[in-house]
Amino acid sequence: MTAAVEQTQANATLLAIDEVNRAGGIHGEMLEPVVIDIGASPADFRLAALTLCDQYQVQVLFGTHMSSSRKAVLPVIESRQRLLFYPTLYEGFEYSPCCYYTGAAPNQNSVQLARYTATHFGSRVVFVGVPYVYPFESNRIMRDLFVQAGGEVLEEFYLPFSADKADYAEVMQRIVELAPDAIYSTVVGADIPTLYEAYFDTALDPAQCPIISLSTNEAEVALMRPEVADGHICAAPWFDTLDNPASRHFIELYRHRFGANAPLTAAAEAAYFGVHLYAEGARQANPRDIESIRQALAQVSYDAPQGLVHLNPENHHTWLWPRIARLNGQGRFEIVFEGDRAISPSPYMVEHQLDHEQ
Repeated sequence: MTAAVEQTQANATLLAIDEVNRAGGIHGEMLEPVVIDIGASPADFRLAALTLCDQYQVQVLFGTHMSSSRKAVLPVIESRQRLLFYPTLYEGFEYSPCCYYTGAAPNQNSVQLARYTATHFGSRVVFVGVPYVYPFESNRIMRDLFVQAGGEVLEEFYLPFSADKADYAEVMQRIVELAPDAIYSTVVGADIPTLYEAYFDTALDPAQCPIISLSTNEAEVALMRPEVADGHICAAPWFDTLDNPASRHFIELYRHRFGANAPLTAAAEAAYFGVHLYAEGARQANPRDIESIRQALAQVSYDAPQGLVHLNPENHHTWLWPRIARLNGQGRFEIVFEGDRAISPSPYMVEHQLDHEQ
């Protein structure tokens, strides 16, 4: 695992497996998690997938976080006709018959974030990210959306993974000179707090020019001083401040097992309900027949912490509930926008105009 958020995904996956087993498993058979140590590179993930499929004969894999690791694993899964449940928001424009995407597609978070930003702050933006597939593709989508709003992208900055604070400070000074309405961040993992600390050291005001992000989450915010996070904006289907019975149940179970202050993220929530969707499908199928499970997954739904979710059988993505939140001075997300219904996944962004209410 390369980031704190990945630990939340792993924890939530194991939590859901325990729940499934306590409910009787699949036709009386218990799910048996196989967890192996893994490196951080895409090649490490490919090797791990080979080991799990060939040595351990694992039928279903839950995980990977970054798009680069998912893309490394998919050929292994497809060649061996196994299943992968991928819980992270991502850039879209992908389909695999062997993969189920439980994180948000761009039409379920990017459209809403761009609309909210253009309405409340403006549409002159700067992009800051790290150099790999997700930032490049997400920035391409967001550029299109802000141009639709009559705005422009003033500059794009890409910093290497693990860049130090001085590098981010230099970029922030350039951003101050550009005077954008917002800063769209595709920085991921342990570099997220470094970006926000560098912002905090400038004269920029989040009330006028916030960092907006899809990748910033509770796990990385927990590593920041609360005042550093205050005022910035994020979009996700679930935040740990969402108050409904299923969300409270999930949070209570998770923190009972992993600690009262253990952070929880949208990726963890997607990992959690991904296991339950799989279990629902396997119960309605021959659990040893992947094709039978695939057919059953087209029919199942689950009352997830974010709301009722189900899979789109045509593209294997999930109907999700869009939300936007502002970080407060205690480092907590205050939800400022909620969709009134789940949004159908459109990973190819066939319709993504900002004037379409979603």
